[in-house]
Parts: sequence; C-alpha cells; structure tokens
Amino acid sequence: MITGNCTEVTEFILKGFTDHPDIQVLLFMVFLVIYIITLLGNLGMIMLVRIDPRLHIPMYYFLGNLAFVDLCYATVVAPKMLVDLLAERKAISYTGCAAQICVFCMLIVTECFLLAAMAYDRYVAICNPLLYRVVMCPRLCVQLMAGSFLAGCVNSIAQTTGMLTLTFCGSNVIDLFFCDISPLLSLTHSDSSINHVLLIVVTYLTGVFSSLIVLISYVFIINAILRIRSAEGRLRAFSTCTSHLTAVTIFYGSGLFIYLQPSTKYSRQQDKVVSVFYTVVTPMLNPLIYSLRNKEVKDALRRAIERKTFSPGLNS
Repeated sequence: MITGNCTEVTEFILKGFTDHPDIQVLLFMVFLVIYIITLLGNLGMIMLVRIDPRLHIPMYYFLGNLAFVDLCYATVVAPKMLVDLLAERKAISYTGCAAQICVFCMLIVTECFLLAAMAYDRYVAICNPLLYRVVMCPRLCVQLMAGSFLAGCVNSIAQTTGMLTLTFCGSNVIDLFFCDISPLLSLTHSDSSINHVLLIVVTYLTGVFSSLIVLISYVFIINAILRIRSAEGRLRAFSTCTSHLTAVTIFYGSGLFIYLQPSTKYSRQQDKVVSVFYTVVTPMLNPLIYSLRNKEVKDALRRAIERKTFSPGLNS
C-alpha cells in the first residue's frame, strides 16, 4: 500500500548480532545448547512439582508456574533467533512481529508479578511460619497467579493495540534479534508519543512496582532472619530465599536496564547483550538455580531418579 510517497512496511528485517558467517554459526550452536537446556530444565521442573507430593506447597506451585512462563518466554524468542542465525535473509512479517510482541509483552509482565508473588510467599513463610498454610491457602495462590497473568494480558493488549495504530514506511530494519516495542517506535512515521508514554508507564507500574514489593518483602525477611538466635537457623532460613533472590536480581536488573535507560546508538549495542540475558539466559538459569540451591528440589529429583531406576526391577 502507498502512503504519500512511501510504501507501507509489510515485513521487518531483524539485524541480529553480526553479519559474520563464522560467528553466526558459533552463536547458533551456543544458543541451541542454551535453548535445549531451557526446555529440559523447565519441563523437568514442571513435571517434578506435579509428581512429587512433598512439593505440593505454595512455594513450588509458584515455581512450577514460573517454569511454565520461562518455557513459553524462551520459545517466543529463541526458535526464530536460531533460524535467523543460519538464514541469509532475516525477515519477519508484520503479523508475525505483532504476534511476537503480543505474547512477549504478556509473559514479561506475568513473570514480573509472579516473582513478586513468590517474594510475598517467602515473606509469609519466614515472618509468619505458623500461619503460612492458612495465609497462603490454595485460593490465594490461584488468585495471585491469575492476577499475574491478567496483568500480563492487559499489558499485551495495550502494547499490541498501540503498535497496530502506527504506520511504518521507509526503513524496516530492527536493530535487535526479536521484535520489541522500543526499536519499533524508532522506525514509525506516526506520532508515537502516546506509545512512548505507555511504554514508560507500564515499565514503572510493572517493573518498579513489583520490584518494590520484592524489596519490601526482603526487608522484613532479613529483619526476621537477623532475630533468629542460632547461626544454623539463620542460614536455613536464608537458604530458602537465595534462589529466588538470584533469579529476581538477574531478571529485574537486565529488564529495567533495557527499558529505563535513554535510547542511543551506543546503548542499542548494549541492549542486544542485556536482552540476551532476560530473553534467553534467564529462562535457562531459573530451573538450574532452583534445583542446585534448593535442597527440597534436589531431594525430589533424587527420589524421582530412584523411582525411575528401581521400578523396572521391582516390576519384573
């Protein structure tokens, strides 16, 4: 279609990481390994939480849902990125770009609020252990989970609708390895001031607000841990939070760095590196962090392996 003197864009070109063939092949192998580990790790975590009765508590209910979100999160970005690393022409249709933004915007906000809900769960477990089962009842867990997905859906509808109102003509090269709102706004010929405001508002309402929930929760958690008299008790209490705290630091740190810094040509090169962390690396690290630093998860994994190993012999 023609708008004035320019042709409206029907597809976008993803610039990716580099044009050097040898580096692209190397990156393909690295990211393929990361994606396979992500699939196996998150699917394994989901199955482990479902099959082990000892993990049927609120903390692992949220962890199983986090694994599901991470699995979807990585799948939105990684397969297309892997294909583009080996393709000569790294194109994505306008519809495909809108779909990627729609799902990506839903999942990133869902994960923000899910991590905040997990922080609240740790706060109740450590600060009010006797009331933990009462406060973190199944109904509240489902409400917190549903609220996280609802917030993600609202963000997705707002951001995708805002994108669909924009006109793109002329340059169609996105200087990133996936479709994201920020680089798209730099390509539009429409007035994108409302979209910029929406992006900033959503970033503050989700990222900053949910990170404040995490921060406040951990202020109370640390205060409660310091009041524990025995060093062994303090260590045991803090060990239940270290996995979540590590995951939060990586996800929030990289995400807020991307969306709250001014956009410049230099920062765009940094954005590519940082974006890899919260779109590709973090979904891989989360199940590893929770399995390697959590005794209950390691014990559940050991029991599952033992059942798998010894059940054929028992049956025979």
